[in-house]
Amino acid sequence: MANFGFRHLSVVSAYEPHWREARSAIGSSEILQHAEEFATVADAVRECTFILGTGSLTHRKPDQPAVKLNEIAPLVNDHLVRDGKIAVIFGPEKQGLTRENLSFCHVLVEIPTHPQQPSMNLGQAAAVCLYELAARTGHPYPNPSPKSPRAETQPTADEQAPSSGQLDILALLIHEVMVAARYSPKNMQEPNRHDLRLMLRRMHLNTADQRRVLGLFRRILWRFKQPDP
Repeated sequence: MANFGFRHLSVVSAYEPHWREARSAIGSSEILQHAEEFATVADAVRECTFILGTGSLTHRKPDQPAVKLNEIAPLVNDHLVRDGKIAVIFGPEKQGLTRENLSFCHVLVEIPTHPQQPSMNLGQAAAVCLYELAARTGHPYPNPSPKSPRAETQPTADEQAPSSGQLDILALLIHEVMVAARYSPKNMQEPNRHDLRLMLRRMHLNTADQRRVLGLFRRILWRFKQPDP
């Protein structure tokens, strides 16, 4: 992160109580000291509008669009134009991100590697991804060029993408309606919540869309709770 100018680190369920004092992170102690800790991935990305999960496709069939590493710059630039807040998620080194973790991601990023060795060391994977972002988007390097997305006209609030937290609120409400409508039996409630998270991220709503759909489902839920005439 320090090599390529990134500063905002979030750590989920930190294993070591002294991880902020990692001695091998020479010249990077400030990043560790100011890192934020979260209990869940959902909490860590709550304010983000575009989330890239990383992993190999060797042993998984992703539920979201999969893109090669060299294809992420246009996607990131599109969200920078809309003043988005972007997160790149890396999973534990041994097993990577779980299917549940990935349900909060808009895309799965695959780093092309040799077929006989698809797994990468966590630090190397982070370095490759952050280099790609810094080199192809000009962010977070200072003094962006005139062609930088941040030099363009900023969008209105309604044109911006909703945050992950806003989408989670909508998903929770839709699921309440599904339960009220007896569409979601108890044994299917967790899979349905998972699928709703993925579906809403595939729909590419803006904040105005999110508010309208939220209002609609609130009204439907209210109507379900009224006594029959």
